[in-house]
Amino acid sequence: MNWFTWTPLELAANIFTVLCIVLAGRNNIHTWWTGLVGCVLFGIMFYSVQLYADATLQVFFFVTGVLGWLMWSKDDQLPDVPIGKASNNYMIDVTSIAIMVAIMYGALLYRFTDAYAPWIDSIVLTLSVLGQLLLMKRRIQTWQVWILVNTLSVPLFWSRELYLTSVLYGGFWINAVWSYFNWKKIMIKESV
Repeated sequence: MNWFTWTPLELAANIFTVLCIVLAGRNNIHTWWTGLVGCVLFGIMFYSVQLYADATLQVFFFVTGVLGWLMWSKDDQLPDVPIGKASNNYMIDVTSIAIMVAIMYGALLYRFTDAYAPWIDSIVLTLSVLGQLLLMKRRIQTWQVWILVNTLSVPLFWSRELYLTSVLYGGFWINAVWSYFNWKKIMIKESV
């Protein structure tokens, strides 16, 4: 096992995704086109290693990336939406839906494809959608969801010998932990 080998496709997907995240942190509109390129590359790569739910997830990220690019193109300034906390009932409802969808999608992948790890892959898909939706609404629970997604993704990608991507998602895990505490501080400041 050589941990330091990766395909040009995996390297390019990771580079564009890192650029996307860095640019998003700087509130730069170029986050969107770099994210779209990263989605296409990751979609192809995940499909090629039989992680079909992760490939499908890239379609969702692509669509939300186009929407985000259009929204940011219209406004010189981002809307000042405060960070908030989703209600417990809302989180129970959306988490229940995510679990049911993961079970159904996992069953479809298991029954009708040669998917590798269809159940974990489906959970990563549905929790990522939940995390993205919470992020778009600026709800602090987004980071708890991303911590879980990245906790599942790191060993999943490692098991498919996507070592570079696994390390990237380990970095995403660290970022999610840091962002949770950072958003918590901002939320407390905004409420004063």
